[in-house]
Amino acid sequence: MRPQTKRLADVIPAPALVVPEPAVTFTVAPEAVTALAPEPRDDGPVRLELGADELGPEGYRLEITAAGVTLRAAAPAGLFWGLQTLRQLAADDGVLPGGVIEDRPRFAYRGAMLDLARHFFTADEIRAHVDLLAQFKINHLHLHLTDDQGWRLEIPGWPRLTEVGGGPGTGCDGAGPGYLTLAEYAEVVAYAAERFVTVVPEIDMPGHVNAALVAYPELTADGQPVAPRTDAEVGYSSLVAGKEETYAFVEAVLKAVADATPGPFLHIGGDECLSTSAEDYRAFLTRVLPLPAKYGKRPVGWHEIAAVDLPEGAVVQYWRPQDEGTEVAAAVAAGHQVIMSPADRTYLDMKYDETTPIGLDWAGLVPVRRAYDWDPADRLPGVPETALLGVAAPLWSETLRSVADLQYLTFPRLPAVAEVAWTPQAGRDWASFRERLAGFGPRWDAAGVTWFRAPEIDWPAG
Repeated sequence: MRPQTKRLADVIPAPALVVPEPAVTFTVAPEAVTALAPEPRDDGPVRLELGADELGPEGYRLEITAAGVTLRAAAPAGLFWGLQTLRQLAADDGVLPGGVIEDRPRFAYRGAMLDLARHFFTADEIRAHVDLLAQFKINHLHLHLTDDQGWRLEIPGWPRLTEVGGGPGTGCDGAGPGYLTLAEYAEVVAYAAERFVTVVPEIDMPGHVNAALVAYPELTADGQPVAPRTDAEVGYSSLVAGKEETYAFVEAVLKAVADATPGPFLHIGGDECLSTSAEDYRAFLTRVLPLPAKYGKRPVGWHEIAAVDLPEGAVVQYWRPQDEGTEVAAAVAAGHQVIMSPADRTYLDMKYDETTPIGLDWAGLVPVRRAYDWDPADRLPGVPETALLGVAAPLWSETLRSVADLQYLTFPRLPAVAEVAWTPQAGRDWASFRERLAGFGPRWDAAGVTWFRAPEIDWPAG
């Protein structure tokens, strides 16, 4: 059971350095802390200052004395993450334990992915999800916008993509229709940016494109219509590498998405292209991978893209649970960065245990401890910590039908991945984490969050 006495280290992710002063406390109204914005202020019980350059752009220094609180950071992002720490400490009763925290992230990219293609979530629902993610210092939201079962973002000049791909009967089992207009997408991006979360849009290709082929049959190999699919199978669809119509379509889409996205990344998928020959896959990516850079973005792709010669700045996202890292290591040797998302550790759509009513199990069961107890720098030979851009936790939505389902599979595993991504490896400890995690159950209950009562954790009664 979690101790009743609050400690300075009782936050998630665990800070890099904690120096407690056990005899000191300071009390502040929790709602006053919640209302603080990440901008300098020297009035009130909490002072916010810009400085502390030695902690980097997202680092912060938090000092709690009997006289008040001082939060100092080099940039507004650091102030924001420091406020998340302060809000966690103040959440229950506003009594803050004394001492100093000096903190900075292990990795620059700390991500969560939400699949809108298999089940659509509205702009309001995405914004609410951003708020839950940001509490744990997640700073990238990867939106999987297109797949076989749906197309979820408006593209000017290609209206049938959303009219058909976002219409009634789309999504797995036909249960998840809807799409974002460009205006709604812009609102989501701006809302996330205010919370220092960068949206990373994904347009999956050359596979996972059945929704696009249904909408525009001229993109198929023979120009003939194909049937919509609402099952969860993968690997059967492909854009045609040998048709110029393919590249006109792809460039129009990527330009529109890049124009609507102020963040630096554009994800082009590239995974599970089982019906695309190796020759066609190479030909397609050779033409497509340079396009994000043409429109001011860094290309990101699932790790299958490492099979081709990558343009400068391209990022490889590793996802398979098996050790298939040879090509990823070669990409690293060529100077490319990697995002770690191994399915057997980070995929939030895997079942927690055999009794979990939703989720999948093809990568095995992923209880909270499995999501926590691993080191991204030790996952693949030839992929050291210096090559890692960060860590991300994907949530595919084949079995999701509601926000409650989304939250149930996300919590309490997302905090585990968040600590993997933020906290130095030497500062992580399962026994400490499970004790700290226990304190969040009542907070999620109070916030109306649907979460899984993982048996590994000694949750408070109630």
